[in-house]
Amino acid sequence: DWSCSLLAASLAGAFGSSFLYGYNLSVVNAPTPYIKAFYNESWERRHGHPIDPDTLTLLWSVTVSIFAIGGLVGTLMVKMFGRILGRKNTLLVNNGFAISAALLMACSLRAGIFEMLIVGRFIMGVDGGIALSVLPMYLNEISPKEIRGSLGQVTAIFICVGVFMGQVLGLPELLGKESTWPYLFGVIVVPAFVQLLSLPFLPESPHYLLFEKHNEAGAVKAFQKFLGKTDVSRVMEEVLAESRVQRNIRLVSVLELLRAPFVRYQVITVVITMACYQLCGLNAIWFYTNSIFGEAGIPPGNIPYITLSTGGVETLAAVFSGLVIERLGRRPLLIGGFGLMTLFFGILTITLTLQDHAPWVPYLSIVCVLAIIASFCSGPGGIPFILTGELLQQSQRPAAFIIAGTINWLSNFVVGLLFPFIQKSLDTYCFLVFAAVCFAGAVYLYFVLPETKNRTHAEISQAFAKRNKAYPPEEKADSAVADDETGNRKPKPDSSSTLDNYVKNRVV
Repeated sequence: DWSCSLLAASLAGAFGSSFLYGYNLSVVNAPTPYIKAFYNESWERRHGHPIDPDTLTLLWSVTVSIFAIGGLVGTLMVKMFGRILGRKNTLLVNNGFAISAALLMACSLRAGIFEMLIVGRFIMGVDGGIALSVLPMYLNEISPKEIRGSLGQVTAIFICVGVFMGQVLGLPELLGKESTWPYLFGVIVVPAFVQLLSLPFLPESPHYLLFEKHNEAGAVKAFQKFLGKTDVSRVMEEVLAESRVQRNIRLVSVLELLRAPFVRYQVITVVITMACYQLCGLNAIWFYTNSIFGEAGIPPGNIPYITLSTGGVETLAAVFSGLVIERLGRRPLLIGGFGLMTLFFGILTITLTLQDHAPWVPYLSIVCVLAIIASFCSGPGGIPFILTGELLQQSQRPAAFIIAGTINWLSNFVVGLLFPFIQKSLDTYCFLVFAAVCFAGAVYLYFVLPETKNRTHAEISQAFAKRNKAYPPEEKADSAVADDETGNRKPKPDSSSTLDNYVKNRVV
């Protein structure tokens, strides 16, 4: 059951966070020629001569790629903000980055200072880095396990909606003109203000209140509001069981999480799913879309409108995934998504190689492009964010999201840096590289990832224990107590010393 508070929290949180991330991915495409002209005019006004073409290319590359650098910086700030402010307040403070970035970018043309646009893109990246770590964490912690996957997919759905809105507003009839392109960046303040006005009326994460603030009464009230009922005893029982185990355990650092043997495969799984999320080749698809549509005989003037179909397919596939994820589970959607992408990348390589041999081949290429986008958004496009919150316990979660975010933004930067060289050397065969990445991801997930649907965090941890060949200290303590109760008289100090030693050694 989706209560009004749960629905409001997911919509307000995603609209002011993941929507802006998706919007900023696509919004720079339409005004590219106007922004380059602005750079040239500013340079000529300062130096008395036009900008060198190589310098212009460098400035434009920095403008696009600095978004990823900002995202990495934002990710590294998450643990500090999350510990001091909590999940909800971190999202609220994050709007300050979005609003300041929007004002810088929107006013850059009037001020005649192109550096304002570059700095604004960096700050917007910081906003995205914080949002893509804190929002999935918040949604994971406020949702009951029965709908945790569906609620988590709201992040991916709003990324797709943001990409689509960036394409729509970038049309020449709207804001994609020479005189109005700064307003494309000014629009960013609208979702930020909506979140600022709505999120304060919703509770903080009950898990944060209980585990990190030790406020049991506040956690009960938060659960009552989010679940829409007064009797939350069953949910509190599950959470308190986890709380009792971790009551003396502080938040884990990234280094400690990487060293902990009993979460080794959880961390590896998070790293691989996040790396495949960025390296699976969707950026290459966006690069080739216009040329594929052109080869199919679509007039150049109509291509921006036809490109909207890709954003529409992306959004519909993400919504479909949100509707079926609690029925099908995470495993089938992830493995199936990467498997289908492998298949369609192979077919697309063949059709692009043979596109001059028959008039219908370019149309088959268009079908492959849409199929790849749909396959990505039906699973790999959103589930990695859900898994990061599900695979690790409360004390490990902030560090896990830092690792996931770092891999996400570094992979994003690597793709942007290396893809032009891969495309230049391999041409249409570059898609085989991405097919190999998707295939490797699908194989790893098939053999390693257990189904996490409707499971508590303790049950998921237990599912990984055999593969890790190490049990969390709390499970060792619990099993020793159980042995004591059934007649195996093991000294009780030994049963608790495992946990005590881990706490003393600051290892979780």
